[in-house]
Amino acid sequence: MSTIKKTALITGASKGFGRALAEALAKVGWRLLINARHAEALLRTQRDLEQYTEVVAISGDVRDEIHLLQFAERLEQAGWTLDLVVNNASTLGASPQPALLDYSTEALHNIVHTNLIAPLSLLQKVRPYLGSEPTIINLSSDAAVETYANWGGYSSAKAGLDHLSRILAIEQPDWRVFAFDPGDMRTDMHQAAFPDENIDDRPLPETIALPAVLQLINGQHPSGRYVAEAIMSAPAA
Repeated sequence: MSTIKKTALITGASKGFGRALAEALAKVGWRLLINARHAEALLRTQRDLEQYTEVVAISGDVRDEIHLLQFAERLEQAGWTLDLVVNNASTLGASPQPALLDYSTEALHNIVHTNLIAPLSLLQKVRPYLGSEPTIINLSSDAAVETYANWGGYSSAKAGLDHLSRILAIEQPDWRVFAFDPGDMRTDMHQAAFPDENIDDRPLPETIALPAVLQLINGQHPSGRYVAEAIMSAPAA
């Protein structure tokens, strides 16, 4: 039996969906390179997951080009090849979110950089360390395809990420490139999107989004845009 371990890079891995996915992969032996902005929360995640697998954690903001270069440096030092990259780190930009005409240019730059530019920049940095047929998962949202008032900044950036994912899949036919819409989830970010609402009725990431994305990772799905609920409701092959 093969003893070659698979390796994943997950951004925004200290909480929410990213944390749930990191734990699920760790428990089945994937090696992990993980990131988050808050060092203390990331360190706790690293310590929790090291009982299952090898974990390298690097705290920082994905908008920081020097930080992104650290991923490549660590991959080189460890001699790891990436089988999976999950661009999960994201930002709403403000809570509550303003109307488009009320956005500051600085806020829009932050949103677009985090949600659209950084995922591509990260892939550019780690490209030499990707396997021959890697899986790339870019976290999308229903806001990328629906029109919601006061979601203009985030929605536009996620729509751009969806389109970027489609083009990347054409340019790299040996890769599997997914724009993955996890649906509503009970996370800190979703609460920030609805600061005056109780979101306890939303499912935890482990309920729908996690098993759906694991089907993408472990299955034979072609590149494309996928919605978690649709994956889970599809008839078994």
